[in-house]
Amino acid sequence: MAETLGQKQRRFARGLPLLMMYAHYLGYEVATGEAERGKAQAAANAASGAGISNSLHILRLAIDLHLYINGVYQTDSEAHKPLGTFWKSLSPDHRWGGDFKDAQGRPKPDGNHYSIEHEGRK
Repeated sequence: MAETLGQKQRRFARGLPLLMMYAHYLGYEVATGEAERGKAQAAANAASGAGISNSLHILRLAIDLHLYINGVYQTDSEAHKPLGTFWKSLSPDHRWGGDFKDAQGRPKPDGNHYSIEHEGRK
């Protein structure tokens, strides 16, 4: 039987503390960013080129984390790589925004984004 959206949302929520604890294990600090996004905000983000209209944030299957290393906020996706690798190791459908590409297949990293794939969306 396929996993329901609700089951997937709860599995996503169970994985988040593991990710945050791993960050702290590495000596990093994290703060939560956007976890749930309304459809209107997703549409506005897409219109401005800052996101997509069918974002997994709408389904509560994605979160953006703010990463601090030695107290310094990290804006480079590469800084999230150890966390992205850990997140992806939790399940085959876990996705990390540092791996994202644009429609032409060029890298378009969004390193602070952690999600679970749903219906082909990452």
